[in-house]
Amino acid sequence: MSVVAAYLYQHGQRVRPVTIDERIHCPEDKSQFVWIGLVDPTLEELQTLQASYDLHPLAVEDAAKGEQLPKLDVFGDQLFVVARTAWLEDGSIRYGETAIFVGHSHIISVRRTSSRGHADLRLQLESSPAQLSHGVDYVLHAILDFIVDGYLPLGEALEDEVLAMEQRAVDNFLARGEVKRIFEIRRQLIRFQRILAPTGEVVSKLIRLDLPGIDAAARPYFSDVLDHVRRVQGMVDGLRDVLGSVFEFSSLLEQQRTGVITRQLASWAAILAVPTAVAGIYGMNFTHMPELESVWGYPAVLVLIGVTCAALYIRFKRTRWL
Repeated sequence: MSVVAAYLYQHGQRVRPVTIDERIHCPEDKSQFVWIGLVDPTLEELQTLQASYDLHPLAVEDAAKGEQLPKLDVFGDQLFVVARTAWLEDGSIRYGETAIFVGHSHIISVRRTSSRGHADLRLQLESSPAQLSHGVDYVLHAILDFIVDGYLPLGEALEDEVLAMEQRAVDNFLARGEVKRIFEIRRQLIRFQRILAPTGEVVSKLIRLDLPGIDAAARPYFSDVLDHVRRVQGMVDGLRDVLGSVFEFSSLLEQQRTGVITRQLASWAAILAVPTAVAGIYGMNFTHMPELESVWGYPAVLVLIGVTCAALYIRFKRTRWL
């Protein structure tokens, strides 16, 4: 059985456990509702819930299929919300899915491939009966807020890694593995943005639209969730900019260092060309050579070579080529 928790609540208090095939409707009292949590349910379990709570077949199909982008669908007097969980594992962003069925007197959450359970969230809400007694829209807010808050540690961990990489780029050449990591993080952030954008749209609809089961008094709470989404979006945009700057800065430094090395090699090549040229001339063994018979010819040539090389060295040193 994939049912993690299933309880009937009234006035913010847990009343009793319920089963998924138990049909419970509380049309008059908004504080009385059923909250059912499932993890990786079977199609048969979802069909049982469909029969008990009149869930729309298309919503049940999406919940059974999984791998949906965040969205909000309205089916009569019920809402179907899909949110994506995300966390960092071994340096990569992993994704899960939470599908939420919201009716007047029921809220059903279906989690898939998610490492964060709702047990602590449920206990937190149960410790605040005044908020829980407001009904399912406040529970929906709490679940979405719980999911979005899970994005922040992910962004902060990647931010620390990127800033450390930026510092290494200033001090040394980036290794091939680090350059590969830059593009890997960039790809992951682009995919993460594809999750954040529709998540923001879902929360915006909960704020702006007149939706069944969502009271006007609950909208400021969803505004807080939207602020969190935008904060994460700003963090992701900033990380993408920093990654681009790190790569460009590393490339510029590498080009600069390569240019310095090239100038140094060119300077020493010019200095060494002087003795090479003179020695080459005197190595041709012609009969009529200047100073060939002179006693001071050899020292004079050495002095000439030394003076010329020293002059070139001083010249290159002043121009900062050496």
